[in-house]
Amino acid sequence: MLLWPLLLVLAALDAQSDQLSTDLPHDVYEGDEVVVRCSGVSGSMTGEVMYYKDESLPATHYHASGYTTPNASPSDSGSLSREVRQQVFYRLTTERTRSVRLTVQELFPAPTLTVRPSQPTEGSSVTLSCDTQLPRDRSGTQLRASFFRDEHTLRSDGNASEFQILAIWREDGYYWCAVATASHSVLKLSPRSYGLVPSVPVSAVLLETLPQGGHVLAEERLVLVCSVAEGTGDTTFSWHREDTGERLGSTRQRSQRAELEIPAAEGSHTGWYYCTADNGLSLARSGALNVTVTASHSVLTLRAPGTRAVVGDMVELRCEAQSGSFPIRYRFYLEDVILGSSSAPSGRGVSFNLSLTAEHSGNYSCEADNGLGAQCSEAVTLSVTG
Repeated sequence: MLLWPLLLVLAALDAQSDQLSTDLPHDVYEGDEVVVRCSGVSGSMTGEVMYYKDESLPATHYHASGYTTPNASPSDSGSLSREVRQQVFYRLTTERTRSVRLTVQELFPAPTLTVRPSQPTEGSSVTLSCDTQLPRDRSGTQLRASFFRDEHTLRSDGNASEFQILAIWREDGYYWCAVATASHSVLKLSPRSYGLVPSVPVSAVLLETLPQGGHVLAEERLVLVCSVAEGTGDTTFSWHREDTGERLGSTRQRSQRAELEIPAAEGSHTGWYYCTADNGLSLARSGALNVTVTASHSVLTLRAPGTRAVVGDMVELRCEAQSGSFPIRYRFYLEDVILGSSSAPSGRGVSFNLSLTAEHSGNYSCEADNGLGAQCSEAVTLSVTG
């Protein structure tokens, strides 16, 4: 900001002149340099010159040239006058001027911090604006804007009155800004703004699974996904078994979605689950979701004595589940007719021996069932010759 040197001339009162002489612009603003001088007094005088503002004595000078206020403020406004005391032939003389009014106006009001959009969502980009207004006759004054979060400077003395934040959060604290002239002769701060992101309670809690639908094969990865439709701030997600009352785990994070992983699902993981979300403003619960863990795909193999099956041969049918909790019950089929069944309290497979007849040609398959859902093998074709 350019300093505006303003000259205020105070003339002494005597018998010939009782008028106050001034040289002062009509408008004086804070930050201007104001010079107060006496007229009609020799610069070589050795008397005492006292300057008054509103009849108080702000300064005493042992010379007549005056005094300077380098950085005027509204508090410098008032009625100014001066008094000269000097010794003339053993006699003390006192001369007092009439007063002149000095009014120092505000250059610009304290800035206002605004945010766009006016109600940002958590984690979104926002633009902060530090707004103030110069008077028309000082519209060319250069101003600098600074932005702060709590006691940290985000940007200092920028030419632009705006500043962009790439991601804003509810717990970021206080934001505020400052506007100053280029020389910092005038500097003003905005009020501090807290909670630029509205505080939103959690709502619409939903529990889902990966794989979707709540159905998973034994020993496969099962993920319980808990999410909220709305909610700001750090949220504590917790997962629970509704049927057993067991708490499976919890995590706290600044997100609207969290996951709990079960690396290898077992039969004991079959049951009803729900999750909760709590961000300190509200606690909400999801509906219950049924999770079913089934045995994995079974594989059927045929073992015959030769390359061709003939009537009278003994064929071994072996069915094996790749994974799953025990016990597992196996069933063997020829087309849709059950040939036999066997349970395996441990181990992955069982065998079934069959003495072939001419009627045993067709498609064979097997089924593995651990009580959590049956899994069928692909069909194997066998031709029996007489």
